[in-house]
Amino acid sequence: MTAVQVPGVPTVADGRLVSTNPATGVEAGRVPVATPADVERAVETARSAGQWWAGLGFAGRRAHLLRWRTLLARRIEQLAELIHAEGGKPVADAVVEVLTAIEHIDWAARNAPRVLGHRRVRSRLILAEFSGHLEYQPYGVVGVIGPWNYPVFTPVGSAAYALAAGNAVVLKPSEYTPVVGQWLVDSFAEVVPERPVLAAVHGLGDVGAALCRCGVDKLAFTGSPQTARAVMAACAESLTPVLLEAGGKDAMIVDVDADLDAAAEAAVWGGLTNAGQTCIGIERIYVVEPVFDAFLARVVERAGRLTVGADDADIGPITMPAQLDVIRRHIDDALARGGRAVLGGADAVQPPYVRPTVLVDVPADADAVREETFGPTLVVDRVPDADTALARANALPYGLGGAVFGRRRAVAVARRLRSGMASVNSALTFAGMSTLPFGGVGESGFGRIHGEDGLREFARAKAITRRRARSLLPATTFDRTDADVARLVKVTKAVYGR
Repeated sequence: MTAVQVPGVPTVADGRLVSTNPATGVEAGRVPVATPADVERAVETARSAGQWWAGLGFAGRRAHLLRWRTLLARRIEQLAELIHAEGGKPVADAVVEVLTAIEHIDWAARNAPRVLGHRRVRSRLILAEFSGHLEYQPYGVVGVIGPWNYPVFTPVGSAAYALAAGNAVVLKPSEYTPVVGQWLVDSFAEVVPERPVLAAVHGLGDVGAALCRCGVDKLAFTGSPQTARAVMAACAESLTPVLLEAGGKDAMIVDVDADLDAAAEAAVWGGLTNAGQTCIGIERIYVVEPVFDAFLARVVERAGRLTVGADDADIGPITMPAQLDVIRRHIDDALARGGRAVLGGADAVQPPYVRPTVLVDVPADADAVREETFGPTLVVDRVPDADTALARANALPYGLGGAVFGRRRAVAVARRLRSGMASVNSALTFAGMSTLPFGGVGESGFGRIHGEDGLREFARAKAITRRRARSLLPATTFDRTDADVARLVKVTKAVYGR
């Protein structure tokens, strides 16, 4: 292992992508950089492998996927250490990430037959002589472009469901965490050695662009809204369908009857876990006036206890060094506009780390309120009531997740959040619940992973009708008579005209 000049910044040397730890600069590994021709070959190879994989049927795929789940469970410490070594994430956080991914693999493998398998569909009166049949068929090859902040949980959330549906997958991991991505592919090859059903292509943004244009049948992307637009434009050239998860600026609402200790615990965890580098992380908190001071004191006390450092700390380094400038800009802008730092502040950014920062009295048009910060910062705002909190939470174009703390009206408030997901009296928990869909609205993207919707996202609905008797009310034929038409009119009026 060797050190490099800029820790954490991916570099290319002799045709290989070199990945390093953002805190120490120690090399985590090297992977070959794919050329456009390499990407095309990977997709074509995956297409052949996918035909074999689809032919295994639900039972065969389930057996392989459950073996992969078991392998990951047995090596959870090894994978967590690799996540830590490459991205700087604390090992404890990495363990939780891998555990959640394992749960999703298990659910997708076990439930794909029920959700996607062939079933009879009831016909209606006018076509009573036909039976209806529905099944979901795999697309073929699904491309997955994964992020660096959750290099296991997020790509597995697409890949496991796509695999369970019968597709082959070509994964382009983030250039900041390629070694973790390759580990996933290599571990899957151990349990499915017959064909490269899950493959990886590595490189910078041009490799992701090549994956969009090389003939995949669907593409799943997680990243910034700006890159999501570029991905969507590239896929539009060939009308390739896309699934986009494009970040968020999630809000928490704390109502007057909330359990303040639980709310503060969830706010600190939801906003500062993984050094705040979480797409569904809590970045804005709206607290009703009567409980604002008590809640804020609890948050500051809890956040102030957190440790920051490379090893055995609560908060690790910022994985992508360029993000440090964004975090610094947001803090400085908030303070310049009259905001106050009740924890952390102007000197919180100490590369490669950012100390927990809690800001209050920040104007609604400040960068720290309107833009995704992706750092361990919380903006806590005082509001007169929950309705005002909702209006402010819903004012941004983002709409990924959110949280509400309270008793009497919490569920009703959560339902009114403009978001794809919400948690009541907790934070981020919808991500780990494999039975629920995950995805956003607005600038946060569209499409869903996880749950039944996530399985259907990676399969085409195929509808089939089958004649089972002679038509008593012939409608779809030129052989129909005037008497037949008269009967159709009579039946229609009798059934639908009342």
